[in-house]
Amino acid sequence: MRLDNINERVAGLTAYQPGKPIEEVTRELGLARVIKLASNENPRGPGPGVRAAIERAVRDISRYPDGGGYRLKRALSERLGVATDQITLGNGSNDVLELAARVAISPGTEGIFDAHCFVVYPSAVAGAHGVPVAVPSRNWGHDLDAMRERITPSTRIVFIANPNNPTGTWINHESLVGFLEALPQRVWVVLDEAYCEYIARRDYPDGVRLQASFPNLIVTRTFSKIHGLAGLRIGYSVSTPGFADLMNRIRQPFNASSVALAAAEAALDDDDFVDSSRAINDAGMQQITSGLDDMGIEYIPSIGNFVSMDCGRDAAPIYHALLTRGVIVRPVANYDMPHHLRISIGLAKENASFLAALREAI
Repeated sequence: MRLDNINERVAGLTAYQPGKPIEEVTRELGLARVIKLASNENPRGPGPGVRAAIERAVRDISRYPDGGGYRLKRALSERLGVATDQITLGNGSNDVLELAARVAISPGTEGIFDAHCFVVYPSAVAGAHGVPVAVPSRNWGHDLDAMRERITPSTRIVFIANPNNPTGTWINHESLVGFLEALPQRVWVVLDEAYCEYIARRDYPDGVRLQASFPNLIVTRTFSKIHGLAGLRIGYSVSTPGFADLMNRIRQPFNASSVALAAAEAALDDDDFVDSSRAINDAGMQQITSGLDDMGIEYIPSIGNFVSMDCGRDAAPIYHALLTRGVIVRPVANYDMPHHLRISIGLAKENASFLAALREAI
């Protein structure tokens, strides 16, 4: 069947390539033990309070969830200091990223993002019949000056990830505020803070607090990372009530499951779990980067729960060599980084296994 009457910009996209699941590698290679360091997940899984909330929520899965997410919105409102009508819930934060693009973009207008950005940004712009515009990076990070210069009368939305995935680079408070102040108010800015809970730097900006001063700012966050709920798919955005209302008009009914809503609400109360997960990640980052230093392997300094190492050549052979040794990492050639592999920070034993396998692979 010919596909003639379609959105041509969608036809030009490449489908999202998730990290290989453990089951697939085990089946294909016949390995008894496989470590997955490919998808920036919390290797601990969710905390005990969240697990208990999931068990309770499962009892009522024959019922539709609360389509408005009242309890979770109220909990987020109290935690973040925003009104409930500023919050939009999504099936993971990628869902609200797409909703934002669909509200802001009209056919033929532009959406801007970094050249090494999360692949959802260009797909969301193209899916809304917009024109995706990639701006070259500077030192693997966002070149805010170049992004601002690329603004045209056709620009409707700018995506910024802080920190950026897959590079791990970040933007400090002063630089972000300067960018927002210089930007025309008619241009929407999506600030993706999927990894913000991993960061405890004084000069790291809090997008939710900034939103009160910049009404064109939409902040997205997720429970997939430090909270360990990647499999349940739950995220949210904070914006002006007016923009949130528009997002909710096109949001699919019941896009957040009852189990995900209950788990996310419980996760918000578990500060000890978040703090300990951050500490484990900090130690794991030091463990992996020290190992890379010992092997003379360069990497992009990261403040997320992952680091991208430079193989110095096509990374595919090293990726496959690690696979055969039972370690799954993430090739990022589709991010225009063919020489890099992205490694998620795991538990200490997993990190040690990766470094041992890498020494053999290279």
